[in-house]
Amino acid sequence: MKLAFGRGVLPFLIISFFGAFGQQKKDSITNLDEVILLQEFIKKKAVGITPSSSLGIADLEQYSPIDFASGLNEISGLYVLSGALNTNRITIRGVGARTPFGTDKLRMYFNGIPVTNGTGVSAIEAYDFENMGRIEVVKGPKGTSLGANLGGVILLNTKPPEVGNTFLNNTLTFGSFNLIKDNLSFRHSEKGFNLNLSYNYLQTDGFRQNNGFERDGFLLTSSVKLYPKGKLDFLVNYIDYTASIPSSINQTDFREDPRRAAANWLAARGFEANKYTLAGVSYSHFFNTGLKTTTSVFYTYLDHYEPRPFNILDEFTNGFGFRSILEGTVFQGNFTIGAELYKDEYNWRTFMNQFRDNDGNGSLQGAQLSDNKEFRSQLNLFGTYNYRLTPKFTIQAGLAFNQTTFDFRDLFNAGVENTSAQRDFDPILLPSLGLDYRFKKGNLYANIGRGFSNPGLEETLTPDGVINPEIEQEKGINYEIGGRFLLFNGHLSLNAAAYQMDITDLLVAQRIDEDQFIGRNAGETRHQGVELDVRYRQKITSNWLLIPRLSYSYSNHRFIDFVDGENDFSGNTLAGVPRHRINSGIALRNGRNFVFNITHQFVDEILLNDANTLSSDSFTIFNLSTRYQFDLSQKFKVGLNFGLNNLLNTNYAQSVLINAVGFGGAEPRYFYPGNARNYFAGIRAAYTF
Repeated sequence: MKLAFGRGVLPFLIISFFGAFGQQKKDSITNLDEVILLQEFIKKKAVGITPSSSLGIADLEQYSPIDFASGLNEISGLYVLSGALNTNRITIRGVGARTPFGTDKLRMYFNGIPVTNGTGVSAIEAYDFENMGRIEVVKGPKGTSLGANLGGVILLNTKPPEVGNTFLNNTLTFGSFNLIKDNLSFRHSEKGFNLNLSYNYLQTDGFRQNNGFERDGFLLTSSVKLYPKGKLDFLVNYIDYTASIPSSINQTDFREDPRRAAANWLAARGFEANKYTLAGVSYSHFFNTGLKTTTSVFYTYLDHYEPRPFNILDEFTNGFGFRSILEGTVFQGNFTIGAELYKDEYNWRTFMNQFRDNDGNGSLQGAQLSDNKEFRSQLNLFGTYNYRLTPKFTIQAGLAFNQTTFDFRDLFNAGVENTSAQRDFDPILLPSLGLDYRFKKGNLYANIGRGFSNPGLEETLTPDGVINPEIEQEKGINYEIGGRFLLFNGHLSLNAAAYQMDITDLLVAQRIDEDQFIGRNAGETRHQGVELDVRYRQKITSNWLLIPRLSYSYSNHRFIDFVDGENDFSGNTLAGVPRHRINSGIALRNGRNFVFNITHQFVDEILLNDANTLSSDSFTIFNLSTRYQFDLSQKFKVGLNFGLNNLLNTNYAQSVLINAVGFGGAEPRYFYPGNARNYFAGIRAAYTF
């Protein structure tokens, strides 16, 4: 086992670990920090005994408010490769590691509303994490009622209402690379009604050339109790951002000057402009029989414009759908049945980019190259039944059904050159089974579940723009055993899991040109791994609390059967996933007024190609942050915060591109550099009415 720890990392981990087993007091821990208490009010969303991991407000506030990747990377088994604020790829247990750009093969929900588009792409950068109260993750396809995608589910939940409180809050953050971020929110909550309005602004030049980012956002959430048994929830999220794109760079540039942008993207001044709207309304009804039904209808709109060196993409997507769930009790067991329908209409055109003829002024739109439209539909039906066989032993069975269709229309070419086509995937059944045994200080669990992933847009089309009739959905079966334990009077929590996921009809996006990929089903992979999460809470004095934590992920993901042309990669390690990953930290708290955090991340080398001949270097990153809050009056509170990221100024790849190809004799561009040492600082003012 190869672990290339940086200098000082191993002593830090030893101190963290053994510090967790220091002398304990018998007192129970009470009066914890306000944000720790608040996150407990957000109910777990995963159905029944389905295991999940979560982050709360206190976890997210350890980092810069624009660094959501570091927060999510605390979760074992999940890894965010972040090339820029607008370029993120989330992998869970290795699923999604081969996706060239963006996040797919998992499902994402925002306050219970599905926000993954018709081809399975989720844009986590469309949300301001300062508005989040809890992020819950179901790893693997065991979340039957949440899509049963191979990667799993990410559930984003805004901060819960605090009944009886009305306040105005503003948080201003500034920092390196001309960072300015502001989040202004008004929150009111009373019995039967709550309202949250939030506006956020973000501007930064970024660490690299052509790396600027500017965003405005608006969020509205509200809930109205309809007496005696009904409740309406409203949600509107709007984001408008423009982000320059530095793209990936080759190994020489990465080592000599990681601030560089790719030369062609810099010359074109490549960027993307996005306007994204999500609107939804949910109605919940509680019947006298104990039944509860929740029905949501929602609408999404995305307007995207992206000048690239090879062409200019102009697209928009209209999407709508509903989700309805019925929950109740029958035969002394709990059941959930429901349906989810999502339809969208994707329109895209491409144009020549004549930036080379624009006197150094960047992109210039030229002649039109294509005009396309695609109608996409996905229907999910699901049901779970949870039955307690004994006071300690529970069994849960689930079954999901998926039907996906794509209807592609070529609006540019006529006659024999027209490439319009339709593809209906075969219906797929996705069963799951879970077992849970609870005892006084924890529980043991086991589950098995079948999952799937739809091909993305590029994977469904050939280089000629024709739908590939041979492409199939990825399918897999996940096996998992684990346990959660509370030790030392509840001071120490330990979660451990081992899994194996066998995936067939593996989807491979093969790059054949700078802007062209083709997809095909290339074989079979086996994903094996172990995950460990340890957290300890130790009272030092009546007011001081020490919280060390550690998470570890071991990933052994291999091709079982993979032949690419004349190359047989069977038995090779799956590229794009670090074998070992450690995330640890120590928080020191004084009541509600002061917190100091040191966080650490170790990421093992990442293989860069299927032949396993190239890899990125392993790296170690340390961050620190501190917060202090004080009262100016009974109604007016002020908070200060400061943080330093990448303390050792490590040059590391925060994201990589798998199987990169160099065109025209150029070196392949594998690397997205992480930020050099940087700081952030902020002030928070809150007034309670």
